[in-house]
Amino acid sequence: MRAAQGVVKATFRRAPTRGRRAREPAPVPRGLPGVAAVGRFPTLAFPCAPVVKWPDPARRTGGLPTTRQRARTPMTFDDLLKRAASLGRPGRRAILGIAGSPGAGKTTLAEHLVRKLNGDGTPWVAHVPMDGFHLADAELDRLGRRERKGAPDTFDAAGYAALLRRLGEETDGETVYAPGFERVLEQPLAGAIPVPASARLVVTEGNYLLLETGAWARVRPLLDEVWFCEIDEPERVRRLVARHEEFGKDHETAVAWVGGTDQRNADLVARTRHRADLVVPAEALPTAPEPPRARRSAGRP
Repeated sequence: MRAAQGVVKATFRRAPTRGRRAREPAPVPRGLPGVAAVGRFPTLAFPCAPVVKWPDPARRTGGLPTTRQRARTPMTFDDLLKRAASLGRPGRRAILGIAGSPGAGKTTLAEHLVRKLNGDGTPWVAHVPMDGFHLADAELDRLGRRERKGAPDTFDAAGYAALLRRLGEETDGETVYAPGFERVLEQPLAGAIPVPASARLVVTEGNYLLLETGAWARVRPLLDEVWFCEIDEPERVRRLVARHEEFGKDHETAVAWVGGTDQRNADLVARTRHRADLVVPAEALPTAPEPPRARRSAGRP
């Protein structure tokens, strides 16, 4: 169209046809009310072509922001409780995974979630750590991997995936037994954790839930959601050194192990962060220490 003097030159766009995606009009430039810019040319905004407002991503999901959705308000532990509770539905058992680097607070978060959700009533949430699938020291010695204990290939990843698949299936009143990990002995314990048929939500936690290599790749599809715990690196290292000292290592040995084997594992885990449904910041993690007996029985990677 030819524009008269003092009139804005305009172009017209056809309404999107089937198969083409409608674009959200650009904001209206100052000084040109009712005109939206498209490319280098302005376009008149007519009443017959209303501006489309896409819904806010956080509202569209109906839950907390995911790794692709930045939270606009601080996340709290109560928010995590509500999100975890919403996973449990009648007629099916849900599995929530909690991942993160060693020392990031995965076990503490899982134990607090289970304790709060179960309350004083009939337990409907179970805690199944990945730690029970550590290979025994005798097998690590045979494989020559004892000095790398805690690395991805020092676990029975296929066995862990098989247990998750079984936990996700409905059973007729059958209790499923999962292995635990004795931190004092540094050994797995078969049949240490009962998961009753009444459990509608299973919380599992470990380093490698989001790993895409080997048998670990079978794990992520079996989980309804995976959260990634993230804390400041100096604090994570401090916690990890203190944990190794608590369970028998002297300070120098603990520092060397954390800076060597543990750090290589932590770097690997950090690269899987983008696959999580939710990144849990340090301020949302519970701070109260869990009982030492619970830590020894459940273990922590």
